[in-house]
Amino acid sequence: MTNAHPRATEHIAYAQRERLAFIEVRSYFCGDLTRAHIEERFGIKPAASARDLIAYRVLAPHNLQYNAAQRCYQPTVAFRPVFKHTPAHVLHWFRSGAGDGLEGGSAQTIPCETAQDLVQPNLDMLATITRAVTAGLVVEVRYLSLTSGASTKRLAPLALADTGFRWHLRAFDQEKNRFADFVLTRIERARPTQETIPESQRLSEDGQWNRMVPLDLVPHPGVGYPAAIEADYGMTHGHLALRVRAPLAGYALKRWSVDCSTDHRLSPKSHHLWLRNAEVLNGVESAILAPGFTASTAADAG
Repeated sequence: MTNAHPRATEHIAYAQRERLAFIEVRSYFCGDLTRAHIEERFGIKPAASARDLIAYRVLAPHNLQYNAAQRCYQPTVAFRPVFKHTPAHVLHWFRSGAGDGLEGGSAQTIPCETAQDLVQPNLDMLATITRAVTAGLVVEVRYLSLTSGASTKRLAPLALADTGFRWHLRAFDQEKNRFADFVLTRIERARPTQETIPESQRLSEDGQWNRMVPLDLVPHPGVGYPAAIEADYGMTHGHLALRVRAPLAGYALKRWSVDCSTDHRLSPKSHHLWLRNAEVLNGVESAILAPGFTASTAADAG
C-alpha cells in the first residue's frame, strides 16, 4: 500500500486521524466496516462514528461503498489508501488486535499467531533507561555478563535496538571507555544520576552506530529454484539491497540465516540467502555473528 495523499490529513486533529486510519485499515484488510466497529474500538457515540465516516468519505470519496444487504461498508475496486500503512504495522495489528498501542485493546480481527517472545525486559528498569536516554543523563546499572558475572557499570545510554532475538541498549561504557551493546534483560536494576552525558560519549560520536552497511542479498547459489526465494523477499532483478547499522548487521544476517562466506559454502537447506558483498563486513564489530563470515577471506575477495 502506498500513501496516496501525503498532505490530505495534516489539518485533522490527531485523535480523529487515528479513527480515520482505523476505518481505512479495517475496511481494506477485513472487507467490512460498521459504525459499531468504530464505536467499540474508540468508545465513542453513534453520532461521532457517523461524523468520522462522513469525514473519511470526504477524504476518499471513491474508497468505500455501502452494502445494504450486509449493512456494512466495503472497499471499492478503486480503493486507494489515504494513510501510509507498512506491512509490519498491519501484521502487528492482526497479531495484537486493533489496539494501536493499547494492550489487549480489541479482539483479533482474523486468526493470527506468532512465536512467543521469550525475552522481555522489566518495565520499571526500561522506564528508567528510556527516561535517561531522553534527558541525556548517565545511569548506574547492575549488569549480568556472560563472561564476568554481575558488576556495577556507569553507562551513557544512547539508543535501543531490536536485534530480532532480544532488545539491546546501545551505550557508552565509562569504565571500559567504549561504545557497546548491553542486553536489556541482563540489567538487573538501573539508577538515574544527574550527570549529563559528555559530548564525546554521545551517539554522534559512535562510529559503529553511524556506519551504515550496504547488504547485497541474493538467493543462495545452491538453491534449485531461486525464483521462490526472490518471491519470498520481494527481490528486484534477483537481489535485495539493504542498509543496516553496523551494530545490527551481524544480528540481522544471523536472524535471516544468510550465508556470508565468499564461496557460499554453507548449506542452502538452512541458508536460503547469500551475501554477495561480504567484504562490507570488514571492520563491523557485530560481523562475528554473521554465518560463515571470516574477515581475512572477505578481505582477500575484495
